[in-house]
Amino acid sequence: MDWECVPACIGSLPHENPAEAVDLIVRCLRQVPYWPQLPTLGFGENMYAQYSTKLPGVDIDAKAKRITVDLMDFDPEQFYQAVLSEDLDYFTYPKENFHGFYELMSRRLPSGLKAIKGQVTGPVSLGLQIFDSTGKSVIYDEAYSEIVRKNLNLMLRWQERELEKKCTRPLLFLDEPSLSLVGTPFAAISPEKVTSWINEVLENVNCIKGLHCCGNTDWPTVLRTNVDVLSFDAYNYGHTISLYPSEVKHFLAKGGCIAWGIVPNQEDDLRLSTVAILVEKLERAIEPLVAKGVDRELLYRTSLITSQCGLGTIDEVLATEALLLLNQVSKELRKLHSLGE
Repeated sequence: MDWECVPACIGSLPHENPAEAVDLIVRCLRQVPYWPQLPTLGFGENMYAQYSTKLPGVDIDAKAKRITVDLMDFDPEQFYQAVLSEDLDYFTYPKENFHGFYELMSRRLPSGLKAIKGQVTGPVSLGLQIFDSTGKSVIYDEAYSEIVRKNLNLMLRWQERELEKKCTRPLLFLDEPSLSLVGTPFAAISPEKVTSWINEVLENVNCIKGLHCCGNTDWPTVLRTNVDVLSFDAYNYGHTISLYPSEVKHFLAKGGCIAWGIVPNQEDDLRLSTVAILVEKLERAIEPLVAKGVDRELLYRTSLITSQCGLGTIDEVLATEALLLLNQVSKELRKLHSLGE
């Protein structure tokens, strides 16, 4: 798809008022608005807690900010009945955990949208952040890890169905920060399992499918999955993608695109950033790919421009500045490369 370097954003905002958060989004991201996660409202809006709400036997401890399950004492029968019957309504998002989602869904959105964006926590990251009674991540338990993946698939499909009511072209990201840990002692998971699990969560999902990782990882593993959009932290790791020109070329050739997270989400970096600095930084990241045979015009025509990760860790004033800067960077890139004319 030709995104033409329009701006988009990753999940979170720091706002306590969902209406104000969505006001900012529809003002700044008129072509690809999204629903925000609002972690300032409490642990229930945490990306791991949100997508644990339908899991059998889980205890979401807001005070301890920890999610646990006793693998020896839970009943999956009702859950599996919903899975086997593909009962999407069973996986309806609880309003107390998804304030930003329901606020966006209540709005009349701008005309001419390229897409409407949402997000679901990925199977690796969620599986690592739910713990059994011994403190071990449930991703290492074959049976419960499968439950996590089936849960994410159905929650993703429920969101796809709902977002289609606002826009015929949903863009849904799997947020996978823990992919940066794969291959280390903190995530002893093979690349083959990563690919298989991501694809399992994406089964029967028909919208535009993206994956976001805000750290460095094995990009060929991600590019081999069934995602249409690779979203990554280009501010810190922009150079890493150029190590894999043949994989990028193949990904683009089959209709994929890259979302370049070039606008920082940390206060110190934001204070030092200007449109000119960020445009130059992005073009320095792209140039090695072009030098290795990736088509420059195709790269820019199919790219999205985003923040490097969510904006929920800074204050509301800085988050507004980051989205305004994102818009300006997008506008300058579109001008430089004659996009959207």
